[in-house]
Formats: sequence, C-alpha cells, structure tokens
Amino acid sequence: MRTVTIHEAKTHLSRLVEQAAKGESFIIAKAGKPLVRVVAIDAPVPQAMRRRGFFTGTINVPADFDSIGSEQIEDRFGCGR
Repeated sequence: MRTVTIHEAKTHLSRLVEQAAKGESFIIAKAGKPLVRVVAIDAPVPQAMRRRGFFTGTINVPADFDSIGSEQIEDRFGCGR
C-alpha cells in the first residue's frame, strides 16, 4: 500500500481519490507517521465484516430457556422462600 505525505495528498487529491476508487488504497502520513488509510467505500474493512445469521438453523434455543435452572438459582440465593 502506497504512503503519501499530507502535502502530496493536498496537491494530488483528485488523482489519489480516483485511484482509491479503483481499488488502489493509500495511507496519508505526517512526519513519517501514518495517520489515515483511504479506501474505496465498497471495499470492506476486515474488522467490519460480520456474518449475521451464521448459525441460523443450526442452534435451537429451548422454549423454557428463561427458566432453565431457576430452581437452583432460587435455592442458592434464597429467593422464593
């Protein structure tokens, strides 16, 4: 991934944005320290990729889920006496 300075980014912003939109992401650095990464909007960020519904149909939650173990909990904490 290419790294550019803030000055270079300001000077060539249009060209850099066009390249990023085509998938050529880049990093803007200040004094040699990376500050931001510029990527195309449609490019997924690895941390943001979540597979919702991954276990759909493979895990069954029993109908009495909310009351499982309630007797033991009541006995331990003295509830319901």
